[in-house]
Amino acid sequence: MHAATDLPRRRFGRFRGRGRIVAVAVVLILIVLLLSLRGIASFYTDYLWFDALDRTAVWRQVLLAKIALTVIFGGVFFVLMWVNLFISDRSAPEIRPAGPEEDLLARYHEVVAMRMGVLRIGVSALFALVAAAGVPSHWREWLLFVNRQDFGVKDPQFDTDIGFYVFQLPFLSYVVGWAFAAFVIILIITAISHYLNGSIRISVAGGERVTANVKVHLSAILAVLALIKAADYWLARYELTVSTRGAVDGALYTDVNAQLPAIYLLIAISLSAVVLLVVNLRLRGWALPALAVGLWAFVAIVMGGIYPAFVQRFQVQPNETAREAEFAARNIEATLAAFDLAEMDVREFNYTDDLSASDISNSVVTVGNARLLDPVTVHSTFVRFQAERGFYQFLGENASQSGSFLPSLDTDRYEIDGELRQVVLGARELQGESDTNWEREHVRLTHGYGIAMASANATTADGRPDFIVADIPTAIDSSLDLSLQRPQIYHGEGLGGYALVSTTVSEVDYVDNQTGNDVPFNYDGDGGVGMGSFIRQAAFALRFGQIEPLISSFVDSDTRVIYVRDVSDRVKKIAPFLEFDADAYPVMFDGGIHYVVDGYTTTDRYPYSQRSENGRLRDGGLAGPTFNYVRNSVKAVVNAYDGDVILYVMPIDDPILRAWQSAFPDLFTEFSEMPQALRDHLRYPQDLFRVQTNMYAQYQISDPVSLIIGTERWSVAQDPGRGVTAGGTIESSISESGVITNREQRVQPYYALLQLPGEDETSFVTIRSFVPFDPNDDRKELEAFVVGETRSDGSSRLVTFEMTNTDAPGPVLVASEIARTEEITTQLTLLNDNGSLVEFSDLLLLPINDSILWVRSLFVSAEGTSVPNLEFVIVAVVGNDTRIGFAPNLEGALAKIFPGEDFSGVVGVAVGDSGGEPSGDDLPPDDGGDLPPDDGGDLPPDDGGDPPPEGGLPDTFEELVAELEVLRQRSVDALAEDPPDRQTWADAQDRIDELFEHGRTLGNGDASDFDESDPTEVET
Repeated sequence: MHAATDLPRRRFGRFRGRGRIVAVAVVLILIVLLLSLRGIASFYTDYLWFDALDRTAVWRQVLLAKIALTVIFGGVFFVLMWVNLFISDRSAPEIRPAGPEEDLLARYHEVVAMRMGVLRIGVSALFALVAAAGVPSHWREWLLFVNRQDFGVKDPQFDTDIGFYVFQLPFLSYVVGWAFAAFVIILIITAISHYLNGSIRISVAGGERVTANVKVHLSAILAVLALIKAADYWLARYELTVSTRGAVDGALYTDVNAQLPAIYLLIAISLSAVVLLVVNLRLRGWALPALAVGLWAFVAIVMGGIYPAFVQRFQVQPNETAREAEFAARNIEATLAAFDLAEMDVREFNYTDDLSASDISNSVVTVGNARLLDPVTVHSTFVRFQAERGFYQFLGENASQSGSFLPSLDTDRYEIDGELRQVVLGARELQGESDTNWEREHVRLTHGYGIAMASANATTADGRPDFIVADIPTAIDSSLDLSLQRPQIYHGEGLGGYALVSTTVSEVDYVDNQTGNDVPFNYDGDGGVGMGSFIRQAAFALRFGQIEPLISSFVDSDTRVIYVRDVSDRVKKIAPFLEFDADAYPVMFDGGIHYVVDGYTTTDRYPYSQRSENGRLRDGGLAGPTFNYVRNSVKAVVNAYDGDVILYVMPIDDPILRAWQSAFPDLFTEFSEMPQALRDHLRYPQDLFRVQTNMYAQYQISDPVSLIIGTERWSVAQDPGRGVTAGGTIESSISESGVITNREQRVQPYYALLQLPGEDETSFVTIRSFVPFDPNDDRKELEAFVVGETRSDGSSRLVTFEMTNTDAPGPVLVASEIARTEEITTQLTLLNDNGSLVEFSDLLLLPINDSILWVRSLFVSAEGTSVPNLEFVIVAVVGNDTRIGFAPNLEGALAKIFPGEDFSGVVGVAVGDSGGEPSGDDLPPDDGGDLPPDDGGDLPPDDGGDPPPEGGLPDTFEELVAELEVLRQRSVDALAEDPPDRQTWADAQDRIDELFEHGRTLGNGDASDFDESDPTEVET
């Protein structure tokens, strides 16, 4: 019998030790799983989302690309690290020389002696994970690399197809950079391994500090590093074509004549270093490696940095135009091609202010569609009269309300009574509520409802939008040949969160205005993801961070969950490799509501092209990273009801999109399959138009010398603002170098339905105007205006109208003329005295023959309200013979500048409910002379003072001022009524105009004795 101490307890101890390790490992795995559950749920529900849209091929392709990159790069690094660690272990000396660190290393070897293989695998795997961590994010470059296309255009420096720069160079540069970093890590870890194995000693009593084997091994790694650096320099040659350090982008004189030779020299030095390091494999010393590294460092500093700086300072800067002209010409050609400006249609515009009444009468389309309703200003009116309930909202362009851009509605064109008319419209979308219960937010109030649409050129008699699509349930005017069987909006702009549909209870479709009761609705579409199983319900509960989807009794086997509801987020998720416009717009066709989102391909690798200026663009859309190539190649269409997404390919030549089509062949739909009803509502995207016009302001020239010195530059015209005083708002921007620039805000493009000069067809265009460039922003005369149009056949065009003279005023000058017109300043003074909010609309430029008709609306909001009404319409022809008309409607305003003419057949419905006849609140036409004799009509009595003379004119200033004071008070009181008494107010204005004119005849006929432009003169 064995003693108790002789029993084999050691095996039991080993088992218990291994058991503890297994238990700890299991606990750690469970903790990791618990912490990762939400990520796993998001991953799973993302797959379900793509599957519901029949787009799993996209999800799978992106996932496989990420996995493939991780496996390839991680696997290569693992093998390289393992091989080098194996060589290090095999080359370790059998007897380690004694040294002060030997005790520590001896303990290390005691621990790992029997586990060297496991240690090599562990270290290699650990660093392989580190090396491959960032690789999956480069899946876009990888897919473009394997699906590369030719542009059919070669760069002027290296005679290489542009496709190499766009599709191959980015990925190759990343691979070379990754390889260099990987071998640096391998060099460091290998040196540490040699130290641990005793091949390297910091302090040693005798013998070598570094063994010969180590010198051979490290020399081989350094040789590989030198070879990789040579490849990096070789690719760096091509990177010069997108250099940004010169007067313009691209390889300029210094790059070609100093930087490029230096790169060739560095390539030679790197290859020489490879040779020296290979030779050192035999010599096994430090002299050659030191010589190689030292020579490389010297050449890199002198030739790579000092010499190019010397050439730039002493050869280029004193003779910049002579040195850079050839390269600036390359920049012009490439920039115009990359931003799709090369085919710009440039036309002369011989401006004259000799606009006649017959010109107006012959421009029915242009004048009749003048946009009187401003999408920004009437936004609050739409909300007040068409939101119906507090949980609805109207979102349109700039819905994020960021920066200097205001929330606005969308503009489009529809056939009204068989004629194409411009409209202002907005979708009645669901407004997110922060203080609500779960059932109301996710089960009951699940969708928006319908569209509100008003003619852009019409108002009601009280100056409010004349709705042709309105109310809940939707009422569509008979003048529109439209129907709306599916008004529900489950996917829209700014719509977040999720909605559960087909639950055990009905949704609220809308609230009946007559009874106040909820009208029930049950979703019967194919949108959303089924969540009948317990696993799916649990996954969605984790994804949304709410337990209700898992435990609610409203959820059954038929319930579907709708998420990723914002149309912009939706298209970005389906096509994450595209950029999308910040403004999605709704279109009514096929009995439903669909959102159109413009998609772009961009790159920053187009040789010699100038980078875009994104600092002054709105958030979202193209306002992200800079680029030097852009195409509007895709129109994404989202069904507001079921969320289906179709990416239509526009009929343009875009090699980048062809590459993505090759990578995702089932994702895109040919343009020929787009319904005609949708084609009729395509428009030129304003994000792209802003980028192009910003660039064209500098690149509308062909002379490279002018580009360099900037003598022929344009600027986008200054924005006159919306306030009652002339002059825009100052904005600030910060350049990449940190320089702060202050200047007036630029005018934003707007849509207009018109006939371009010299054309017979109607065009729906976006317009932006230019003025000459001036560093102090003092030049404000009109230099040109550009229009962009996308036709129903998918083709697009840009047309520039360049002024042949300097007689045309820019928007700020026109706004200044309007602001100092006596009749207008008088009305503004009276309105402001009443505490009303007065706001101008955009100032619209309407080209007619060789003239320009400027149109602007004036809106007034009563004090304490947020509902602006169209109070006046202003038209102007500005020049040597400036004429400005001011009346409550467009017809009356035109009659002011063309007395005696009848424009009722031109403006059509644009005058509102008055049907073209001046209403009681219209101001009488001003023919520029004395007013007609007073007809003896009395003004209504006023209790605030003595009544004015019965039709007669005062004989003294004292009587005139007294009567003006009575009239002023009467105007204030009339506007203060609810609703305002516009008849009384208009009659008072007529009398005030008469008194002002009469005041000029008093004081011995000296008009300077009475200046109506100064409101304080009335009270003197």
